[in-house]
Amino acid sequence: MQSASRVEFISVVVPVYNEEGCLEELISRCLVSLEKTGRRYELILVDDGSRDRSSEIMSKASEAHPDQVISCFLNRNYGQHSAIMAGFSLVRGDLVITLDADLQNPPEEFGHLVEAAELGNDVVGTIRQNRKDSILRTLPSKVVNKAAQAATGVKMHDYGCMLRAYRRPVVEAMKQCRERSTFIPVLGNSFARNTCEIPVGHCERAFGESKYSLWKLINLQFNLLTCMTTFPLRILTYFGLLSGASGFLLSLYIILRRFIISDGDKWGQFGTFTLFAVLFIFVGIQMVGIGLIGEYIGRIYTDVRARPAFFIDRVLGRKSE
Repeated sequence: MQSASRVEFISVVVPVYNEEGCLEELISRCLVSLEKTGRRYELILVDDGSRDRSSEIMSKASEAHPDQVISCFLNRNYGQHSAIMAGFSLVRGDLVITLDADLQNPPEEFGHLVEAAELGNDVVGTIRQNRKDSILRTLPSKVVNKAAQAATGVKMHDYGCMLRAYRRPVVEAMKQCRERSTFIPVLGNSFARNTCEIPVGHCERAFGESKYSLWKLINLQFNLLTCMTTFPLRILTYFGLLSGASGFLLSLYIILRRFIISDGDKWGQFGTFTLFAVLFIFVGIQMVGIGLIGEYIGRIYTDVRARPAFFIDRVLGRKSE
């Protein structure tokens, strides 16, 4: 049974990377939306090593709205999820909302997330309605959604939407996790008791361009799959069993053709390249397996070194703590 709990303080975390074209509008719309909730709030902007005027815009916003707009500057680019974790290290609210800076997900949805959280949900996910992305973005998202559902057991439909809300205990649990490669929506769900999803709007990107090229998207999907589940290794086990069984049946068939069927020698001569083709398939499966095992070992090596996932250079806009 879910118990209602009122939200008193909202923290919004937004990773920013070269978003000067839409950043001022983003800040303005976020503040208006947060004011409408009637709660105390803070907007935490995390500059992930931007090379345009984003840091300048953030600094001015923090000066104009002290203790409401907090600007966090990382010393270099660490990636979206590391930037969000840096924002998590600064939050004070009992409800934490994450949002991308590109305005494809409207900040006007904040009130709906607060309402859903107050129904007793630890994590509030969102489903993008009438999604404006191309098939190069939507198709990989479907693959990740299915993998995330299998890894967490939580049947959310849109793990790719960063507009989400987390109760403070879930955020504190995520902050204690030390792995460098992580997928925040999946990580948050692994600590949540009650979750839900609500529909939200989706818009075309009005300024700039996506930071993800086709190759980066492929690399991202692969990283997400390997950081949140060992299911790819299990698939390799199944492939190995299937390959072994196929090889045994093929060997048995060759023996029968050689000693029982009269054209066994002729068939064996002309079947040479077929055997090579089968061999190459098995070798390919082995090479994929070695690559996947190496990927997991590499992640173990990275996590064992326990280097910080981010380094905060400075924070502006916070009066005192």
